[in-house]
Amino acid sequence: MAVLVIAEHDNASLNDATHKVVTAAAKFGGDVDILVAGEGAGDVAAAAAKVSGVRKVVHVDGASVAKQLAEAMEALVVPMMSGYDAVFIPATTTGKNMAPRIAAKLDVMQLSDITDVIDTDTFERPIYAGNAILTVKSSDAKKVITVRGTAFEAAGEDGSASVEAADAPAGPFKSEFVSEQMVKSDRPELAGAKRVVS
Repeated sequence: MAVLVIAEHDNASLNDATHKVVTAAAKFGGDVDILVAGEGAGDVAAAAAKVSGVRKVVHVDGASVAKQLAEAMEALVVPMMSGYDAVFIPATTTGKNMAPRIAAKLDVMQLSDITDVIDTDTFERPIYAGNAILTVKSSDAKKVITVRGTAFEAAGEDGSASVEAADAPAGPFKSEFVSEQMVKSDRPELAGAKRVVS
């Protein structure tokens, strides 16, 4: 049994969400591999290799996966799934964009925003704006799962996984990245805060 974790990153540094998804994947069981798809993301692949509990890192470098758009990521991940029982993806904007397309191409149900792994078929996820917890059982042969990072502890950084290179999907793809704007604010960023008190 093996699990593929898709790394969340900005081509320069590994997002902490990836560490938390690795914890969830380890709870699922089996070998855990991380896919680092990006452009010029060699430092990210090296950082992913240090995450505890990871067997190997698959590093895909190319312009087609620079922004991890759904179409290119589906073309990359779906063929890889022949060697994996599940793909775990952070429940971030990027992850929520690619996961439905990957699930559709694999013809399986997507398991969204899980907060706990009971066993390889059973998961917990919040419903009703987090006021109730639903237990979901999936009989699909392949699992496509988005993970709510706040529900899991971050994996450590004492690993020494191997890094393997793989080819980026060639395309052409119908979707393309247009632009990105980052807004700076004097207020603290709640999404990345260690603690939020309200």
